[in-house]
Amino acid sequence: MAGSGNTGLKRLARAVQYSWQGFRAAYRHEEAFRQESWALLAAVPLALWLGPGALEKALMIGSVLLVMVVELLNSAIEAVVDRAGSEHNLLSGRAKDMGSAAVSLAIANAVMIWIFLLA
Repeated sequence: MAGSGNTGLKRLARAVQYSWQGFRAAYRHEEAFRQESWALLAAVPLALWLGPGALEKALMIGSVLLVMVVELLNSAIEAVVDRAGSEHNLLSGRAKDMGSAAVSLAIANAVMIWIFLLA
């Protein structure tokens, strides 16, 4: 956090702690993140087995990791929007829809990469 006074190894340790808390919260509260976590656990060994070379394996695994990154950002957007208020708001709905669209594009990207590399 800005101005927290944490520097060096203490700052790094706090950053790791906050990241772990984020992963745990996402897994606990977001069904999509849980599904994507299980997909990653299946995709990594598959990519290592089926990927013809190191670059292809990295692309296959990286594409699934990208889906998870975008899902985390989408979940963060949704949490902030939900905290702002429960009443219907055009901009809030738009923000949530755009986050969902970003996840859809990341998934389409992963599917295309896997198809192109395995076909």
